[in-house]
Amino acid sequence: MALFRKQLKTGEHEVLDEGTEEVMHINYEGYSQIPSIEDDSFTMSRVVEKLAQSPTARIVFHQKKKYEYSYTQTQMLVEVAQIYNHFIKQKKILSQAALEMFGPLPDTGKKLQDLQYLFLNLVKTDPVGAFVECRRLLREEKINLEKNTAEEYKLALQPYIQLLTELYELLVNTKLLNYAHSYIDGYVIGNRDVYRQIFKAVISPDFMYTRLMATPPLDAEEIDAYALGKNSYVQIFNTKDTIKPLYHVIPPEFQVSEDKYELIEMARRVLAEHQPKAEEFTEPEKMRETFFNIGRDLLTELADAKHIDLSFQEIEEMANILVRYTVGFGLIETLLQDENIQDIAINSPPGNTRLFVVHGKYDECITNIIPSIEDVESWASKLRLISARPLDEANPILDTELLLPGVRARVGVISKPLNPSGLAFSIRRHRDKPWTFPLFIKNKMMNNLAAGLLSFLVDGNRTILVAGTRGSGKTSVLGSVLVEIMRKYRVITVEDTLELPGDALRELGYNIQQMKVRSALAKGGSELAADEGIRTSLRMGDSSLIVGEVRSTEALALYEAMRTGALANTVAGTIHGDSPYGVFDRVVNDLKVPRTSFKATDIIIIANPIRSADGLKKIRRITQITEVRKSWEDDPLMENGFVDLMKYDSKTDELVPTDALINGDSEILKSIGGQVKEWAGSWDAIWENIQLRAKIKQLMVEYAVRYDLSDILEAKTEIQMNDLFHRISERVKEETGFLDSRKILFEWEEELKRYIKLNYQR
Repeated sequence: MALFRKQLKTGEHEVLDEGTEEVMHINYEGYSQIPSIEDDSFTMSRVVEKLAQSPTARIVFHQKKKYEYSYTQTQMLVEVAQIYNHFIKQKKILSQAALEMFGPLPDTGKKLQDLQYLFLNLVKTDPVGAFVECRRLLREEKINLEKNTAEEYKLALQPYIQLLTELYELLVNTKLLNYAHSYIDGYVIGNRDVYRQIFKAVISPDFMYTRLMATPPLDAEEIDAYALGKNSYVQIFNTKDTIKPLYHVIPPEFQVSEDKYELIEMARRVLAEHQPKAEEFTEPEKMRETFFNIGRDLLTELADAKHIDLSFQEIEEMANILVRYTVGFGLIETLLQDENIQDIAINSPPGNTRLFVVHGKYDECITNIIPSIEDVESWASKLRLISARPLDEANPILDTELLLPGVRARVGVISKPLNPSGLAFSIRRHRDKPWTFPLFIKNKMMNNLAAGLLSFLVDGNRTILVAGTRGSGKTSVLGSVLVEIMRKYRVITVEDTLELPGDALRELGYNIQQMKVRSALAKGGSELAADEGIRTSLRMGDSSLIVGEVRSTEALALYEAMRTGALANTVAGTIHGDSPYGVFDRVVNDLKVPRTSFKATDIIIIANPIRSADGLKKIRRITQITEVRKSWEDDPLMENGFVDLMKYDSKTDELVPTDALINGDSEILKSIGGQVKEWAGSWDAIWENIQLRAKIKQLMVEYAVRYDLSDILEAKTEIQMNDLFHRISERVKEETGFLDSRKILFEWEEELKRYIKLNYQR
């Protein structure tokens, strides 16, 4: 869009079609001050004149930055422009002949001057002032009529009063006067305070298409603020306009000087001439590195040419901005750097709708970001190239992953004809590091007993389904289950989008093989179908199998894997369902898995969001851990096929053990115990080991809190502590002849203390 200014002089404009809207772009390069409707009466006057000839949906000023006025603000001025145009075209107030309208009045010349001042000046520069002045003149003439009752005088004054009355009635019904109503009394003509309350430009760098509202509402109440890295800042506000909090972000590009803006824009134009090839998008990290290096060199050359002194760090920061706005994803990348962000929603139609986020602390929030048509289309094209999956009328759904420096996200895109108003995105941010049971204990997703129980089940090589509604944390829980698998075993993951932390676990020493299969929503493509991927995994040797999400025909293959591997390796996956029976209903009735095959499920973990009584907050919790028994025939719910081991208590806000668990009425746990000499036939021994694991998980949380070391709850330490637990258990067993829980716990805690001292307290 910046190209149009090459053909336009200062103050000239061009109307461009942007989706369903016409937008007026006005060039203010070379103008002596920052263009502003709210601060500058001359700028308002010129805009009203232009809108009188070409009404548009939005107005954008260009002067190194873009100053954009929203549809609502622009329509206020369009109404004023139509009133101005009406009087200019219909009334003869510009000519000397207008004197004849007023007849033999003693002050005809003054009255004509008053009208011309109103219609030709105030209506354009200060419409609120025009209304106030019009009202004053009408009151004045009412007094004059009371003093001079001559019929001839009344007739002569009538055209003058009619003009004032018409202007008054037109102005009083405008949106602008409606907004300014509380400022009318005591209004001083020429004062711009009222316009500063009503008009507020969205300011963005000229290289940015997506708009960002840089200034929060004046009546907003700040409830939180924090930094993202060095140069990005977030504020959370409560506003009167909506019950959703406002997530207000200021990225680095809004904090650089005018000289830097100019350099970045010049470099962007140069880089725009190099369009990356489709094959370059298959290696996004390499492509970003290449563009970063080119951009850094280019910015250095441009700065030297313009004699602008920049440090190495400044050049690096500018190069990063340049990469984000060429081959990257702009402000989306800034949002994804925030670990509090869980979801990003970009709704259609673009250009008019603000972006929404789900915040870990403040739940659903509206943002100060308005994605543009250009950026939305660019993001869709990049995702299509990165994923090598189609996105067109025949395939209006794209499911893929987005890998950015330090961030992983799952992205869903829908387009026409499924989405009649264009493109829409749903972005789910994944934690860069795997979730762990201790982390979940700390944030109350589960308690220590649940962690001990699940640790015991994973070591017992059970088949596990993690179920819940969308956004309930299913994939995060599955990732934490994966961390509990001992590193001595091989793991194969099967996903249509790579959400599980495979790369992170590989770096931590896991023998893990990721398999990417075709999305269940895709109609075709070169990727292998999910069910074929699962069956292929069964031919790849002895491995634990983790399936990202069970959606369609792969359910049959998953249960085939469960039946063949249930007693040898852990098999786990996620599925939509809000209860154990909901899972059964989905698997058997929707996905057509035979009832007898469903019995291969050992454990169902239900994760669901819990809402507060006022409906304003939502917390994620594991609400059930249920075992599936094998002695039912038709309906596990009616035939006691589901036995809850732990269930969520809303009063205490945690999982509590059921009588079945406390009394040892669990076929699955006894089955695991039956394979271990020390536990066979002894529920007390099984229960003691579960509690031992629970105490170990709890101790990690307590030490993390005591020494303010949240890092020890991460996967790196959790995996080492799990390895240590197994080594100590084996050593204690050899020394004492049995698994002495007290001795194991004591030695493990001493090792944890040594680990903390060695790594954090030197």
